Amino acid sequence: MNVKRDTTRAGTGKGEEPPANDMSGERVKSAEDISHRQELRHPNEYGMMRRVQDIVLSAWALLVLWPLMLFLAVVIVIDSPGAGPIFVQERVGRSGKIFRLYKFRSMVPGAEEKLEALLDRNEMDGPVFKIKADPRVTRIGRFIRKTSLDELPQLWNVLKGDMSIVGPRPPLPREVIRYGEYEWQRLNVQPGLTCYWQIQPRRNKMYFEEWLELDLKYIRERSFMTDWKIVFKTIGAVLGMNGE
Repeated sequence: MNVKRDTTRAGTGKGEEPPANDMSGERVKSAEDISHRQELRHPNEYGMMRRVQDIVLSAWALLVLWPLMLFLAVVIVIDSPGAGPIFVQERVGRSGKIFRLYKFRSMVPGAEEKLEALLDRNEMDGPVFKIKADPRVTRIGRFIRKTSLDELPQLWNVLKGDMSIVGPRPPLPREVIRYGEYEWQRLNVQPGLTCYWQIQPRRNKMYFEEWLELDLKYIRERSFMTDWKIVFKTIGAVLGMNGE
């Protein structure tokens, strides 16, 4: 797919306040409805076998890791009572479809309501918000983020078909409504649990433009060999505690 850069690119100013999140439909639309655009095509065999692989791997991982996940859930509630251990958040999947993403809660209860006061401290450019010393993050939250264990519940998203094992990370609706047509290319495939960005040693220091280009690189190079290369490097990144 060859999409020209749109003049309505996502903002690159740090601390820029995102537009209000008014999600009245089931899909997020770009400035021009993407329904007219050609979807990224790939061989049917790859798509079907990839889905089989996702089901098998996610089911196996949930079966093996459920004791660890149960332990983490209990520790999270003890460390930060007042809310459940699972954080549910709307994210944007393939072609703008909204789905409910699951993560282990790494922040204090009501963290979303406290975001507004922290926007001017954003350390990322573009539509993404991240700060290294986020005061909303709990003690156990810092550990599970560092090790990426907070992402384990997304295995359920993979099993359901919302996500794949490998693919661009699913963005928030408030980020997507700032996308131009060029950024929308990353929504032409199923979002993933891990990706090229996820395995970078200092991923949160990268500019959004670099992150985007890594996602587009993956979309161009998609294959089972590429997927497994990223999976094995993700294991190394988890053991190296590269998360923040």
